[in-house]
Amino acid sequence: MNVLLSPSLLGAGMLALALLPATSQAQAGGACERASSAAAARNACAVLDFQAADTAGTILYGDVMRALSAHERPALRKDQSAWSRERITGCKAAHARDEALDDWPARYHHCLQQATEARRAALMHWLQNGEAPPKQ
Repeated sequence: MNVLLSPSLLGAGMLALALLPATSQAQAGGACERASSAAAARNACAVLDFQAADTAGTILYGDVMRALSAHERPALRKDQSAWSRERITGCKAAHARDEALDDWPARYHHCLQQATEARRAALMHWLQNGEAPPKQ
């Protein structure tokens, strides 16, 4: 029996699979075991924690974009892109000396998670004021 799936149905199915609760697997094949002292377990948990924070941040960003007026959205889009690039380059630079360590992925993803969680305040400022927070 040949079954053809429409692109939208296929996309919806893939999204549903992606949103299912993660088992204990993360990228690089490690299992997240919070009680473990093994680097692979810490790495896997850090990846999962970052992914959860990143998903929450992406949802908030989408909510803010929908709440802003059409003329405010391009500025937020530009600000979000700049922040995303800075988050990655900042965390890579902060942990460049650690790359040879077994737990480098945990250190890097923890940095990404912290930056992502800190971004929430800026997004909330956008939501309330329709503009970027003042530079500090």
